[in-house]
Amino acid sequence: MDKELIPEWSANGQFMKPFSEYSQRLYNFIRGRVDTDEDAEDILQDVWYQYITTAASKTINTISAWLFTVARNKITDSYRRKKPDLIDDIFPQDEESETPFRDILFSNSDDAETQLLKSLFWDELWNALDELPENQRKAFVENEIEGFTLQEIADASHENIKTIISRKRYAVQHLRERLQYLYDDLLNY
Repeated sequence: MDKELIPEWSANGQFMKPFSEYSQRLYNFIRGRVDTDEDAEDILQDVWYQYITTAASKTINTISAWLFTVARNKITDSYRRKKPDLIDDIFPQDEESETPFRDILFSNSDDAETQLLKSLFWDELWNALDELPENQRKAFVENEIEGFTLQEIADASHENIKTIISRKRYAVQHLRERLQYLYDDLLNY
């Protein structure tokens, strides 16, 4: 975080004490109520951001109660908006097959057939990604392939998190439609 964005009061420990005292408890509270570690980390980051901006302008009497209330509200907000689509949604696990399709695509096997399958998939994925607008492609690649959280992508691009979620959702919808034939062909192989 840029130093100019951190209020002066944090330098004397007013922020660091609540952060060190409540971070793990807040994370555990949030993680118990959301699906993934990434969601928990994003919500926790939002809680601390709101704490910094609020505490800089007014006094918070009961920090613990305030933090957990904000966390609960952020969790509720995350359930209200549509969950972002994941690469797993493009190729869902087939309950009838012994090996999930995703395991094949990300395996380290040197088997010629697996290598051919992976090569075909990745070629088709990159071709489909090239058809997307740059901002949608970037949101998908940074999140699914490079492993950045949606919040990290939003912060780096100075965009609203909802904008990034929407871009990724459009990318996944396009990829699902564009690559469905490949999924169908490979399952029937």
